[in-house]
Amino acid sequence: MTGAASENEPENEPGNGSENGLDDEAAYRWPIPPPEGWTADDLDRIPDLPPHTELIDGSLVFRSPQTRFHGRSMRLLEYGFLSQAPDHLDVYREFTVKLDRRNRPEPDLLVVSAEAYTGPDQTWHRPEDVLLAVEVVSPDSRERDREVKPRKYAAAGVPHFWRVEKDEEKGFPVVYVYELDPATKSYGLTGIFHDRLKATAPFDVEIDLTAVDRRPGASGDARDSAQG
Repeated sequence: MTGAASENEPENEPGNGSENGLDDEAAYRWPIPPPEGWTADDLDRIPDLPPHTELIDGSLVFRSPQTRFHGRSMRLLEYGFLSQAPDHLDVYREFTVKLDRRNRPEPDLLVVSAEAYTGPDQTWHRPEDVLLAVEVVSPDSRERDREVKPRKYAAAGVPHFWRVEKDEEKGFPVVYVYELDPATKSYGLTGIFHDRLKATAPFDVEIDLTAVDRRPGASGDARDSAQG
């Protein structure tokens, strides 16, 4: 993440573009944080934030453009969840969780109680309503997805966490499944799934991970492949 240009720097001439090759646009004014940092509620009040901005330890975190693998992996898991989750659960994609006053991350996928719905203008969930948080690891978010976010989800009591990595040889998702130890408020690894995911918590789900590049609903996806 880069900051805004200094006011003392010369402006680019109109029409010539900036030095980095971008077209000339009105300068974006990065929000200046208060001395104590931003709060979770500020995400709904700060104007013109980039989409999918998160709050980690009172600091705004901006997301880089997604890779194809990232988007396809989210699509595959989301379709599998929606087609197999029981009616009392709901699935959200890229929706924030207000963990505490200074932390409001946005997991790639969430499984929550259906009763957590508060209306069409809802912008976040409480951690006590979240059963599963899923993060697909990106090159710019490895430390956050592998260390920072899991630690915070566990401390907030989210019972299940899944981390998705790319198999560098096959290009398929590899899913690391964790379950919360309530005594230590930390996650323990319960399984690593290559090619096919089969889990019983927080609900029974089976997904063909090799179908990551297939259109959702095509032959071989999700439960249809598992039962074929």
